[in-house]
Amino acid sequence: MSDHPLQLRAAYSVCRHIARSAAKNFYCGFLVLPANKRNAISAVYAFMRRADDISDDPSLPPQQRREKLDEWMTALRRVAAGERTDDPVLFALADSQKRFNIPLDLLEKLVQGTAMDVPEQFGGKPESPVPELQYETFEQLYDYCYHVASVVGLVCIQIFGYRDPRAEKLAEQTGVAFQLTNILRDVREDAQLGRVYLPREDFARFGLDVRALTNGSAPEVLHPVLEFEALRARGFYRAAEDLLPLIDEDSRPALWTLVEIYRRLLERIIARNYDVFSEKVSLSTAEKLSVLSKGIWRRLT
Repeated sequence: MSDHPLQLRAAYSVCRHIARSAAKNFYCGFLVLPANKRNAISAVYAFMRRADDISDDPSLPPQQRREKLDEWMTALRRVAAGERTDDPVLFALADSQKRFNIPLDLLEKLVQGTAMDVPEQFGGKPESPVPELQYETFEQLYDYCYHVASVVGLVCIQIFGYRDPRAEKLAEQTGVAFQLTNILRDVREDAQLGRVYLPREDFARFGLDVRALTNGSAPEVLHPVLEFEALRARGFYRAAEDLLPLIDEDSRPALWTLVEIYRRLLERIIARNYDVFSEKVSLSTAEKLSVLSKGIWRRLT
């Protein structure tokens, strides 16, 4: 793919389509960004989506998934160094990486984060109720959240624009808040896949057995540990309030929109008394549109 402006526009259009189709919550924030920043965020998301698809591909043995993830990052480094490509995602992201000075090491950490979900053994759902993946401590879980979510925040603020270095730690903590919210929302589905992200030390704190996730009594039995993690997530959202004034003014409505959607999702989980088992907790389209309209108003005023 050449660097002709029409082809670059087409590449960004592909990335926006991927983001619009898959980034149900994030895309609302994208919409209130200036066009150049919206394009860049969409390119980053499309790159992440491809990495996620590789790491979650059940038809490939784990080692092959890791190899493909390495190849995906190597391909980006080559395109960023000037090699031609016919892949619109790589083409668009290499352009954004240069425009916004996004460190390639951050993008590599994104790929490393997706690899953290690749199981050690080949196979689908575990036969045993004991999880294939569980973190022992919150420190280990924080490292996972850093790679899969905080790094996204660090990439985003490169695109949003900031001058105060305090923004970096705040973006990291905001990413942890988002990921803890996702973990709480998806705890049932993840357990069915043999993944339990809530730390073993927190189950032990309340005298709970992780197998309660799949034995039918989860909502009542697991309430203490779910509440503990939700309050922990709520604390991390305070970082977002401090981050907002540190990024460029034209990007603040987008960050506000993202934070508001994820914070409302967490509060919905809390309001449902942590019942994330009977059905998946989400915001309706109308609720998201309401948040988006407020974000647009912030951009216009």
